[in-house]
Amino acid sequence: MLFLYDLGLRLYRFLILLASLKNKKAAAWIEGRRNLFPYISGQIKPSKTHVWFHFASLGEFEQGRPVLEEMKSKYAEISLVITFFSPSGYEIRKDYQFADHVFYLPLDTRENAREFIKLIQPTIAVFTKYEYWYHYFDELQKNKIPLFIVSGIFRKDQPFFRWYGGLHRKMLHMVSHFFVQNDLSKTMLNSLGLNNVSVAGDTRFDRVVNNMTQVPRIAVIEQFCADHKVFIAGSTWPEDEALIASIVEIYHDWKFIIAPHETDQRHILEIEKLFPACARFSELKKRNTESQVLIIDNIGMLSSLYQYGDIGYIGGGFGVGIHNTQEASAFSLPVIFGPNYRKFQEAIDLIQKGASFSIKDSEELKQRMSHLQKPEIRGKLGKIAKEYILANAGATRIILDYFEEKHLINP
Repeated sequence: MLFLYDLGLRLYRFLILLASLKNKKAAAWIEGRRNLFPYISGQIKPSKTHVWFHFASLGEFEQGRPVLEEMKSKYAEISLVITFFSPSGYEIRKDYQFADHVFYLPLDTRENAREFIKLIQPTIAVFTKYEYWYHYFDELQKNKIPLFIVSGIFRKDQPFFRWYGGLHRKMLHMVSHFFVQNDLSKTMLNSLGLNNVSVAGDTRFDRVVNNMTQVPRIAVIEQFCADHKVFIAGSTWPEDEALIASIVEIYHDWKFIIAPHETDQRHILEIEKLFPACARFSELKKRNTESQVLIIDNIGMLSSLYQYGDIGYIGGGFGVGIHNTQEASAFSLPVIFGPNYRKFQEAIDLIQKGASFSIKDSEELKQRMSHLQKPEIRGKLGKIAKEYILANAGATRIILDYFEEKHLINP
């Protein structure tokens, strides 16, 4: 099984190499790992105490961010090393102020894992949610470096719990402690004989609660929204954008802000074809704030935009899965998303509470918009959503308390 795992990773690298000839993201993946070990060696100071946080991409970074920021604020002497697998995470956060070092994660081979751990020598390693790399886990275990999973979530359809998941189960047994999001995840791990589990909740709740109190005002967005009701669509994909186009002409008195997941020029032009009279944020001036639709053509603004919304729409539900619903819910927005949401506990919970809605086509979107036209309904559901977010904060404190009780943080 390990042979197939290694073969699969080498095939993956080969396909990325081919894709890099035309795809900018794939090219960044390759280029970012070129001469990486000499670069890391020149950056790392062996005399420092290093704590290693790894994230797949930007979403996972936001999930683990409360833990690393709280750790850095309390233990300033610690050197925080962050790695990303994806260029979308690395490029946005390579200059992140609370990190001492930000690197790409070298591909998970035995040689790379050995060299990386030798250079970093972390006192602990923290991985978020879904990231499981066999050779890195194995090398950490060999060096007796504690490994933690934060905001983990487990379901019976994952490889860990399938007949073919022997290698995946072996990786789980290399983890020192799991901080999981819910009781079901704990039960699933217990069924594999893993009892080193704490139900801490999801650290993203802590992140969005912090954001609520620190969110900056954006004057030009305020001018655009004026006194209108505002529909904010975050992390959208083409399927989501086509649905939104079906309701824009119906609701002339609403403003629509669309923040797509991909902001490359080609995608922005495709969105503009759906909304011919739209404005781009990068070109937004006082003279064109009268546009009904605003396209956010940058990354990083979305969490600040929800403060201006009345209804939130979260993209990704017609693909691999929805993006972050918590940011919109924290600002008291009832939230709408596509059918692929069942991997996300918060989405399930919000639907059960009546504060979020899953749709499968434009007709259902129109029905939900019609239902949410009454301010008293939006207000009631938004209050439920915000109360849910506030009630589920606190995972960061549980995790750091554990680290401190076990004396795992020693600057």
